[in-house]
Amino acid sequence: MALFFTLNAQETKDYSTKVKTLDSTIETLYAVISGEKGQERDWKLFKYLFRPDAKLIPMGKNEEGEYMARYMKPDDYIKSSGKWLVENGFFEKEIYRKTDGFGSIAHVFSTYESYKSEADEKPFMRGINSIQLQFDGKRWWVVNIFWTHETEINPIPKAYLPKA
Repeated sequence: MALFFTLNAQETKDYSTKVKTLDSTIETLYAVISGEKGQERDWKLFKYLFRPDAKLIPMGKNEEGEYMARYMKPDDYIKSSGKWLVENGFFEKEIYRKTDGFGSIAHVFSTYESYKSEADEKPFMRGINSIQLQFDGKRWWVVNIFWTHETEINPIPKAYLPKA
């Protein structure tokens, strides 16, 4: 008679404090994709932030120079960007936020800077995340993130930058 033991039991983490407030949800969103080169990301936490039908929507120019949106689920983002984030190092830091809300919904315009390492002094990219969130009475959920990066012809407006 053979005895079998499960040695690799599924560890369940309690992420509830990460989504208790709007601020903690946004802070977690930035923190979970950020890390030094070679540092794995907590993709379970990343997926925990999102409603089941949530979308991540980057906006950028295609090869013909037309602005296009790409629609991804959290798993699609992990597949398309996860390896790159770990291989190159990536930190996204919020530098300004404008929040509007009504009832159980909120919209956050969050200006960010991107770095390859936390030690970098100058960002390699900046942009704005347009984040829609929902509060269900217990926690905040990310419904959608729609973003674009800054370019020479599309600079970030002063209204969405830190006040000097």
